[in-house]
Amino acid sequence: MLQQGIAELQKSREDIERELETRRKEILVAAKEDAFRVRAEMEQEDREKRAELGRAERRLAQKEENLERRLDALNFEENALKQRGVEADRLREELTNLLVRQRTELERVALLSAEEARAQVLKSVEDESRMEAARLTRDIEEDAKREGERRARNIISLAIQRCSVEQTMQTTVSVVPLPSDDLKGRIIGREGRNIRAFETLTGVDVVIDDTPEAVVISSFDPVRREIARVALTALVEDGRIHPGRIEETVEKAQAEIEDRMREAGERAVLESGVTGLHSELIRLLGRMRYRTSYGQNILTHSIEVSQLCASIAAELGANVEIARRAGLLHDLGKVYYESDEPHALVSRDLMLRYGEHEEAAHAAGAHHHEIEPETIEAMLVIIADTISASRPGARREMLENYIRRLHKLETIGDAFPGVEKTYAVQAGREIRLLVRPGEVDDLAAIQLARAAAKKIEEEMASEFPGHIKVTVIRETRAVDYAK
Repeated sequence: MLQQGIAELQKSREDIERELETRRKEILVAAKEDAFRVRAEMEQEDREKRAELGRAERRLAQKEENLERRLDALNFEENALKQRGVEADRLREELTNLLVRQRTELERVALLSAEEARAQVLKSVEDESRMEAARLTRDIEEDAKREGERRARNIISLAIQRCSVEQTMQTTVSVVPLPSDDLKGRIIGREGRNIRAFETLTGVDVVIDDTPEAVVISSFDPVRREIARVALTALVEDGRIHPGRIEETVEKAQAEIEDRMREAGERAVLESGVTGLHSELIRLLGRMRYRTSYGQNILTHSIEVSQLCASIAAELGANVEIARRAGLLHDLGKVYYESDEPHALVSRDLMLRYGEHEEAAHAAGAHHHEIEPETIEAMLVIIADTISASRPGARREMLENYIRRLHKLETIGDAFPGVEKTYAVQAGREIRLLVRPGEVDDLAAIQLARAAAKKIEEEMASEFPGHIKVTVIRETRAVDYAK
């Protein structure tokens, strides 16, 4: 018995040592992962700082070059004015000599009295002066017009150069790299349960094909696509892929994207130089990060419009702060879905609701002429918005129309009672209606699919070629806890 007890103690000791060794290895692996993550973050921050320094240097060089060009133009104008002054002096001298000769000749030939000769000479001088004045007035008006056009072009070109940005076109797919192709099978799961759960929770299409070490995520909604990309990347790194873990990871990804959008709004306010902005307006700005208009990122466009407005206002002597704020907030209505008014008027109403100046709200609300622009700042927002939208490659009509059609599909599905959320997938060839199981039973689900298909045929038959598959998903869960 004693030997048996000793053997059991020895075995317990070996088990404890093995467990301690396992825990030590896990701690070492976790420490290495943390160190690698911290180093990657530091390297990313260093790259961003270097890139920002490079951009600042380029902006400074551009400003110096612009100042040199303006100095050369001023010198040229000064020389031209001096030459015109010399020419005017010469003309005055010639006119004086001519008058003297004319007076002498008149007195000799016409035998006129001094008063009569003086009157005739004065009349002649008056007529010539009137003609000369008319000619000078015409020249001055033409010079002023040319100078005004030149200054206007110069002001706009300087504003564009000061806030030149890269234009990137948005796509509808994201690629998630995989460490090996073995993970594709785990992503699909037994009988496809993992990929079905992932697509249902995120509302995207996951394309798994022969592309080596990569999975493609497709969705017209950039927010959904980014949530799915972050979630799938986390699942691949973690290695535990099953429906429960997928749901947990998607929830974390949604929270992470919300944080990113809030940070994007704060960064946009800082970059554009606007201060004292209401927190709700900052939140709406952050929602623009993953939104596009005709393929152009709305947040990047708004920052650029704000910078253009400020630069042009400074050149013209307008209110720089009003122009800057109106330019940054002019497209808020594009991410506020609780009103059917034009987005410019929604932007105006939101600005007034959260304490912005009436002139700034008016300038933002008038940038598409839904209301008549009444201030110079309103005209500056219109000009800056046009400049930003008309840059080469800034906008793409086809993508915007495609996204609008998919939004309309989802709106049709959401309108039915009992539908919790509708997702348009497969490039619009399928819509998935997630219903609340307490409100829609199995029979009602069949009727709902038929009614949705009929509604789409009536409203969108001419906008989508081919067939659109309508899938109603009714899922019931029962949860309990063992205590």
